[in-house]
Amino acid sequence: MPTIAPADPTPDVVVIPDIHQQVWIEPPYKVIIHNDHVTTFEFVEKLLRTLFQKSEFEAAQIATETDRRGKALVCVRPQSEAQSLVRKGIFAARMEGFPLMLSAEPDEG
Repeated sequence: MPTIAPADPTPDVVVIPDIHQQVWIEPPYKVIIHNDHVTTFEFVEKLLRTLFQKSEFEAAQIATETDRRGKALVCVRPQSEAQSLVRKGIFAARMEGFPLMLSAEPDEG
């Protein structure tokens, strides 16, 4: 009786990465809020809740730290997002007549 040889196994599939597709990861940046003697505590809390999506508790903590220490960390985001948040925050403050300043700096740690 003749034996039937098994079918040739399917060759292994080799995946070659596409070297033309690169993912660029932006460095993390800290968004810092700076104290001044004109911008109201209420405005700062509102900005932190609306633009930065902070809870009432977090907004109050950050606003208090800003008042006591002169500045406070708001968040850490990719560079372009952090810079965009800074621009939007400053714009919102100017629209309300406040000199509030925010800044973005590299997150070294």
